[in-house]
Amino acid sequence: MYFAALLARTEDGWEASDTELDEVETLADLADLAREAAEDDEPVLVCIEQEGVWFGVVRVEGEEDPRIFVSDAAAAARSSYGEILLTDELLGREPGGEEDLDLLVDLDGTEDGEPPSDTEDDEDEGGASAQAAGAAPAGPVGDVGLLADFGMDGTALLSLTSEDALTEIADALGCTDMLEAVR
Repeated sequence: MYFAALLARTEDGWEASDTELDEVETLADLADLAREAAEDDEPVLVCIEQEGVWFGVVRVEGEEDPRIFVSDAAAAARSSYGEILLTDELLGREPGGEEDLDLLVDLDGTEDGEPPSDTEDDEDEGGASAQAAGAAPAGPVGDVGLLADFGMDGTALLSLTSEDALTEIADALGCTDMLEAVR
């Protein structure tokens, strides 16, 4: 189960609202959703958590590129909403790198014209091949400083546990009651 909330900065402070991500398929869609909730070019934080497994924060300000932090990239990669946040840039991959590799490989996992190999070690398929393909690393990725100007430095962000992360972030912003009201 997921929880997603928008925290929009207004002239009166922060305003929290829960949000449905059913129509969100890409990071651009998520950024557009945040921009719709923005007052002028004030920052909007999109906070997503999956039942204590991982959390992510996306900061959108005006037309700038979104800034992203994900607490556990490997866990988020196994989630449809997490995949939206884990861009090639965030993971340090060449854009489109995996798609280019997919073009070289048939559905049976062999290159065009190459017979299937019976000598491959099935145990290695999940580990080393996933690493070579640019699998998401276990642990945090992204911009640890995206909340620094709101009173939560990178060290504090990295120390959050997935169970209480959004509450701690709301505490730093001074909008805990509003976040709890939309939960």
